[in-house]
Amino acid sequence: MSNSNFVDYVKISCKSGDGGAGSAHFYRSRSTAKGGPDGGNGGRGGHVILRGNKQLWTLLHLKYTKHVMAERGENGAAQLRTGADGNDIILEVPLGTVARDFETGEIDFEITTDGEEKVLLPGGRGGKGNDHFKSSTFQAPKFAQPGEEGQEKWKVLELKLLADVGLVGFPNAGKSTLLSVVSAAKPEIADYPFTTLKPNLGIVSYYDHKSFIMADIPGIIEGAHEGKGLGLRFLRHIERNSTLLFMVPADSKNISKEYNILLNELKQFNPELLDKSRILAITKSDMLDEELTKEIQKDLPDIKHIFISSYTNAGISELKDLIWNELNN
Repeated sequence: MSNSNFVDYVKISCKSGDGGAGSAHFYRSRSTAKGGPDGGNGGRGGHVILRGNKQLWTLLHLKYTKHVMAERGENGAAQLRTGADGNDIILEVPLGTVARDFETGEIDFEITTDGEEKVLLPGGRGGKGNDHFKSSTFQAPKFAQPGEEGQEKWKVLELKLLADVGLVGFPNAGKSTLLSVVSAAKPEIADYPFTTLKPNLGIVSYYDHKSFIMADIPGIIEGAHEGKGLGLRFLRHIERNSTLLFMVPADSKNISKEYNILLNELKQFNPELLDKSRILAITKSDMLDEELTKEIQKDLPDIKHIFISSYTNAGISELKDLIWNELNN
């Protein structure tokens, strides 16, 4: 787990730049011994900015970035010269990154499009020079405004995968196998629980050069919404998916009960997940004959369902059609 290249949570101490101080300068020249105020304004302190980058899929590059400090703005100068703004710090993040305040837990914003930039911490404003304070009755102000201090806060960045279809099921339901069959993704597959310890994304090709993105979410167990198993760490990835594909193996003791347990875990984590379109796939159906298939169908929940086998490819093409229709309703 610690060696995984997939990182979906980082905590960073951020400090935006202080604003530069205004100048309290007076004009002087050979011919002018006592000129008026000509102090310029201070420059703005650097912002801390997040920028969306569609080429990234993990927060790994920020894992060891514990402190981020933007530059302070330069002070104002004579002849009404404004100080230069401090350089911004721009952190590239994958699409689906949510920024939140560590202390309050409040969400600041989300990055969802490539190239989108949002200010995580604004830099301090530059102070006004003494020229700003002159008036007809106060012609020689000898003071200027100091720059505003930048902000310093701990911020949390969380990644929620942006995918069209999220695979939901208990460990060993066949999610990774399906993803490997319908896309070029190569997730780890084995016959023991929690083979998948990180979400995997795959692009599924459809007819006429169309495609959609499928996410293999690590297996859910009963009590996942309370943090059991891989729990909350991965349930949040399901929030971004347009359609949820529930996967229950054909050899399950009670397919309907297993589906309802999965549904309840999602409901407890976030009731809004129940508003998403849902499809039920009964996997490993190559173990069933026609009679068993008809028997199982009698007790299935009242949602769109399909019997599939990633081993024989039975029902895979029909499953793609079903998903595509759901995504384009």
